[in-house]
Amino acid sequence: MLNEVENSAATPRPPLIGTPRPRCAGSRAKRVLDIVLAAVLLIVFLPLMVVIGLAVAMSSSGPVVFRQTRVGLGERPFTMLKFRTMHRHASERPVDLAQADNHAGITGVDPFLAKPRHDPRITAVGRLLRKASLDELPQLVNVLRGDMSLVGPRPCPGGEHMRLSPEDRAKRVSVKPGLTGLWQVSGRSTITAEKAIQLDLQYIEDWRLPLDLLILLRTLPAVLRTRHAW
Repeated sequence: MLNEVENSAATPRPPLIGTPRPRCAGSRAKRVLDIVLAAVLLIVFLPLMVVIGLAVAMSSSGPVVFRQTRVGLGERPFTMLKFRTMHRHASERPVDLAQADNHAGITGVDPFLAKPRHDPRITAVGRLLRKASLDELPQLVNVLRGDMSLVGPRPCPGGEHMRLSPEDRAKRVSVKPGLTGLWQVSGRSTITAEKAIQLDLQYIEDWRLPLDLLILLRTLPAVLRTRHAW
């Protein structure tokens, strides 16, 4: 089932304006899964999150939890949580990320995904957290709040969201953004922006609860491999 979705996402998408409301947007089963599983995961990972919080606090000055405004359901902004992985005031020290990667001998950074391999603003602890995706654990709180779902399109900052076509923007915000998704288990940081968007849209169109469960099952191996993460 997952392979079928991935393969079909490689074909051009038809116009999306005026399409029916996605099934996952109002699914009670999806929301129940989010609440139950997010609560269980928070309890299981709480000791690890405490250790991570201490490591972040001791490694560099600044808040332990980083807060950033992202675009959510219906284009409503919400505050996304994650463990801080950059030095304090990193946003005030902009760097050319593509140039930073070029200096490290790396090419092909996609500005939409904003996932360069070499960013001098990232702390040593932050680099490890990103490699294992542990910086995303606080987003389980976002899931419980109802800002996000466990599975869905990744939430974009406003600037990245507005670079999408009107059709793609409308489709992506017709559902809650997710902590993980189809493109995260299909290549993580090596996937192109175009393919990532196509996979997000295909997930929305073809959603059914077993697909969420399959993506969740594939998320753990994808995280543990860390081969395509930075």
